[in-house]
Amino acid sequence: MTSCVENETDVTFEFDCKEILELIMEQVLLAENCPYEVQVNLLLTDNEGIHEFNRQYRQVDAPTDVLSFPMIDFRKEADFSIVEEEEADYFDPDSGELILGDIIISVEKVAEQALKYGHSEKREFAFLAAHSLLHLCGYDHMTEKEARVMEEKQEKVLSVLGITRENK
Repeated sequence: MTSCVENETDVTFEFDCKEILELIMEQVLLAENCPYEVQVNLLLTDNEGIHEFNRQYRQVDAPTDVLSFPMIDFRKEADFSIVEEEEADYFDPDSGELILGDIIISVEKVAEQALKYGHSEKREFAFLAAHSLLHLCGYDHMTEKEARVMEEKQEKVLSVLGITRENK
């Protein structure tokens, strides 16, 4: 498992973003029965930076908390069999790892939402990472049913890791 974390801001947290990302990755991939070693890239940016990405890629002219850019065109959530059909498209030729996708998180939104919801920045960051990793595994929340599935999966991952709202 490989993660690359780039922080283009001056903001630092009281926790190691790469460490938390990798804990979340490990738990999500275990829960989703991913049979491969994977790669994920994470960019930490500010509201202005994520606003630009949101406008450019989603045609939404506003900042958001997290964006996910999956590399796999799943037919069904977490059905990794599709990658075997097109190995050259999905695997890093140097490492042999499955390239799962890219995540962009606004560090300003992490701080704002942690304050708003009354929990730690670590918990907010972990929540956004879990949310995004589920998107990278093919999940979405366009319907009420899909949203419920994602919410349950996010909460389970965070609970297993002991990263809850109560643990500030």
